[in-house]
Amino acid sequence: MGGDPAPEQIGYRGPTACAAAGITYRQLDYWARTGLVEPSVRAAYGSGTQRLYSFRDVVVLKIVKRFLDTGVALQNIRTAVQHLRDRGFADLDRMTLMSDGATVYECTSPDQVVSLLQGGQGVFGIAVGVVWRDVESALSQLHGERVDTGETLLGHNPADELAARRNRAG
Repeated sequence: MGGDPAPEQIGYRGPTACAAAGITYRQLDYWARTGLVEPSVRAAYGSGTQRLYSFRDVVVLKIVKRFLDTGVALQNIRTAVQHLRDRGFADLDRMTLMSDGATVYECTSPDQVVSLLQGGQGVFGIAVGVVWRDVESALSQLHGERVDTGETLLGHNPADELAARRNRAG
């Protein structure tokens, strides 16, 4: 492994989080200010500091975006995110979130998904594992930042290898 920082030591700046989650900076800013998805690595203090989002934060941002795109009201999404936060985002990658357009449900078993579908109304589902991998792949092309040293971490893009080596030499 060498000196790779643990995932929780890596933060992503706002523009990077936006790019990976497919949202605008205005959405990101509004969601942070209203407490929907706050940057868990580092909040902004004053105008000079950069918010830093964790990998999980970015996954949640993308989930929020997916639900918004299907017309779920922000208030309902807020309830769902709060629920996920209360659980400490445990097992996020194995979860399926379903919505009938009004309520967001967490389904951890296929039976729960089936019973929702039998309710008759249109149901929209997000397999969080898929979003998780999408975000992983997007972030691997973008820059993260080490929380402890502030050092920029380049994605796993082969073209960046050279730059990474130069950084280490410097």
